[in-house]
Amino acid sequence: MITLLVLLFGGLGASTRFVVDGSIRGRWARVFPLATVTINVTGSLLIGLLNGAHLFHGFGSPWFTAVTTGFCGGYTTFSTAMVETVRLVQAGERGVAVANALGTLVLCVAAASAGVGLMWLTGR
Repeated sequence: MITLLVLLFGGLGASTRFVVDGSIRGRWARVFPLATVTINVTGSLLIGLLNGAHLFHGFGSPWFTAVTTGFCGGYTTFSTAMVETVRLVQAGERGVAVANALGTLVLCVAAASAGVGLMWLTGR
């Protein structure tokens, strides 16, 4: 049952990523890969919220596994972030590449931490 839920939620996450990516790229076509950063940061926030709900509110399986592993795994795309970073370096945009790599890392960790923190605050 969990495997099926993870598969279904993974497809939903990937489809959501496709829609969000297309929407952002259609509005803000720039050198900086804003769409991928936005997807990874919002996905990290959701992962933090879900893990906080699991830790502090008892939100458990199989939905926890399906949404975190399935949806968030299909939605986030850290491999694309690294490919875009390499392409920025190849295009001579080294400063943008560094900002993308470090910014993605810092923002995603901060977003996940904020999600856990918000769930901790609501559980007090």
